[in-house]
Amino acid sequence: MSDFLGIHGTALALREQRLQVLSANLANADTPNFKAQDLDFTSALQSALQPNAAAGDAIDAAAQGARYARPSSQPSVDGNTVDGEREHALFAQAALEYRASLTFVESKVRGMLTAITGQ
Repeated sequence: MSDFLGIHGTALALREQRLQVLSANLANADTPNFKAQDLDFTSALQSALQPNAAAGDAIDAAAQGARYARPSSQPSVDGNTVDGEREHALFAQAALEYRASLTFVESKVRGMLTAITGQ
């Protein structure tokens, strides 16, 4: 199946992982000493597409390897590094990128169904 979807299936899974990281940041915006994290999508994708990586494990390992603590733009008294407005903007951008990847996957599947059914 990964040959059929190409890079898009892996990209979709990694974009989902990034959305989870960003949503955790938003959920912990008021948690003392919580450090905001992000996922470097490009390096995670390159790592996940290495030929020696196992399918499901490669995506999780790549996502974990590409996570990093994002420095705060404004210091907080309680040590929390989440900037709510920045997180909302990053989440909105990540959701748009996820939707774009999903559209590519849907297009591939729709094309395959058309070929199978002949319609």
